[in-house]
Amino acid sequence: MKADESRRRRRRLLLALSVAVCVLTLEFSWQRGSAAGSTTRVAPVYDPPVLAGQMVVPIWCSGGVYGRVGDQIVVTSSGHCGGEGQTYSDAAGVVGVWGPDSYSASCPYEGYRCTASDMNYLVVAPDRIPWGHLNEIDMGAGGYRTVTPDTKPLECSDIHDGDALDFDGRAIYRTGKVLTQREYLPSVDQDPVYFPCIVIADIHVWTGDSGGVLFVNGVPSGIASRRFGDLLGFTPLGSGLAELGVTMCVDPDCGLTPP
Repeated sequence: MKADESRRRRRRLLLALSVAVCVLTLEFSWQRGSAAGSTTRVAPVYDPPVLAGQMVVPIWCSGGVYGRVGDQIVVTSSGHCGGEGQTYSDAAGVVGVWGPDSYSASCPYEGYRCTASDMNYLVVAPDRIPWGHLNEIDMGAGGYRTVTPDTKPLECSDIHDGDALDFDGRAIYRTGKVLTQREYLPSVDQDPVYFPCIVIADIHVWTGDSGGVLFVNGVPSGIASRRFGDLLGFTPLGSGLAELGVTMCVDPDCGLTPP
C-alpha cells in the first residue's frame, strides 16, 4: 500500500510539473510574441540617412522628427540622451551638437523639471543633413512617412484608449494601441521630471527606444519618454516642440535653400 501511494504521489507531482512547464512555456511565448517587431526594411537608406525615426545614438537613443531652430536643422530625441553643448560623433565624423532640454516656463513642483514632453534636439552637422528628405520619417519596416504642411500632432486631449500606434525605436518596427494616460509625478529622488500627461501603450520597449517618434492613428504625435515595467510611456510631440522652439519640417528642405 505504501509503495502504491508513493507511486501515485509521484505521478501527481510529475503531472503538476508538466502542467506548470506548459503554462510557463505558453506565457513566455505570448510575452515574446507581443514584444516582437520587424526589422526588415521596405525602403532604401538615403545618403546621408534620415535620422528621424531611426537611431540617433546607437544603442542609446532614437530619433523623433526633423525641425528648424532659426536656420539650423535639428532632429529631436530624448532629454536624457545628451547634455547641452556636447558634440556627438561617430566613426565618420561629427553628427551634431546637443541642444537644450525641453522645459515649461512655470513649475508647481519644487526640485522637478516640469515639461510637456521629455525632449531635446541634436543640431545636425551640415554634411549630415539629408536635404530633400527633411519632412520624412524613416519607420524602417513601416516605410517612410511624409510630414505634410497640414500635419498637426495630436495632444493628450486628442488621444484616446484603443487608438492605433506605430513605433520604430531601435530600428524595430512595432504596432500597438493606447492603454491609458495619466499625470507623471514620481518621487523627486527617483526621477525629478514632471509631465502633466503621459500616455501608456501596450508596446514593449527597452533602453534605446527613448526619443523615438510615435504615430497615433497615423499622425506623428508622441515621443518615447519612460518605461512602465516593459511597456511604453510617451509624451506629446507638439507641445514638446513648442517648449523647445522647434518648427517641425513639413517640406523636403524645411523652408531653407540647400547649399
